[in-house]
Amino acid sequence: MSKLLEFVQGQQEALLSDLEHLVNLDTPTSSKERVDQAMQFVITRFQELMGGSVEWIPQEKYGNQVKLRLGEGSGSGQILLMTHIDTVWPEGETVKRPFRKEGQRLYGPGIFDMKCGLLQGLYAMHAVISRYTLTKNIVLFINTDEEVGSPSSRKWIEEEALKSEAVFVLEPALGPSGKLKTSRKGVGRFALEIEGVSAHSGINHSEGVNALEELAHQILYLQGLTDYEKGSTVNVGIASGGTAVNVVSGQARAELDLRIESMDEAERLSQHILNASPVLANTKLQVRGGIIRPPMEQAMSRKLFASAQAIADELGFSLQETATGGASDGNFTAALNIPTLDGLGAVGHGAHALDEYVELDSISLRCALLAHLIKEQMEKPN
Repeated sequence: MSKLLEFVQGQQEALLSDLEHLVNLDTPTSSKERVDQAMQFVITRFQELMGGSVEWIPQEKYGNQVKLRLGEGSGSGQILLMTHIDTVWPEGETVKRPFRKEGQRLYGPGIFDMKCGLLQGLYAMHAVISRYTLTKNIVLFINTDEEVGSPSSRKWIEEEALKSEAVFVLEPALGPSGKLKTSRKGVGRFALEIEGVSAHSGINHSEGVNALEELAHQILYLQGLTDYEKGSTVNVGIASGGTAVNVVSGQARAELDLRIESMDEAERLSQHILNASPVLANTKLQVRGGIIRPPMEQAMSRKLFASAQAIADELGFSLQETATGGASDGNFTAALNIPTLDGLGAVGHGAHALDEYVELDSISLRCALLAHLIKEQMEKPN
């Protein structure tokens, strides 16, 4: 048996105890106080298990970002692990649905996305430092605002990635077999504001120009930019306008989501969206927005996935890869041309769902897989 697998199996009881405690702490992105409290628990466990250094990145709106580091901090190469502690669940959710075990499944708010993955990262670091001499720095970056797009953390993620030889992202795996995510679509967000001419719909209808009618034209145009063959989708998800049923609407607005597989496609479609022009005379159209997460293209994952697949074979399980339309912080690091492998977290189902769960039997294997990837990366020359 692998030394690392044997070690993490011996630590599983402690990991599960930590997981129960962490899952039962509410960590909605919007509650800085709750997130900081949970972060302190993780830091305490890090220091109890292996020591290392802790760097806080203070935030005003969101929880403080944290880097947990093993190694000297500079000059010897770096391996970056990325996770997040915030969840989509509001305060009080853990009281209604606390951690529970049913058969071989573990349930609770945020357990799959992604508190189990966070702890798998912590215990993988523990395994490596317990069985091998560090030859490179290992950094676990714990994000606190990932669920809202990482607005305060992106800068720090990119800064740490540029110091790193490889990035391992502990977002959940995909499907019951635990597929790794070797490519992710990029994300764009845009907002439209339309100004028409308001008028009484019964008396002066002909004098009005309906902003909602213009919006209807724009929605059809924008939705028509979707190209499934290129993997590009446009979704106008929010639309509103008008003030009363008997008023020709003078204002309308909409928000849209763009998903793309390449930066070339991102640039092409962004220009189409930003340069949209009014169809109706005497209307004004303003479009704002852009790409908020660049695509994670497969080239940035290819070699790391091949390594992971070989390690999985040695550990006795098969590993597959997949593409996904969802984005993660791995999009940022891959866009910087840093080799990035995603989906190394928990195997389970139900991110953001009430039936969210993790497969108990997978935890030690996934933890060992990550530990072996770290070890293999340490053995490569700087």
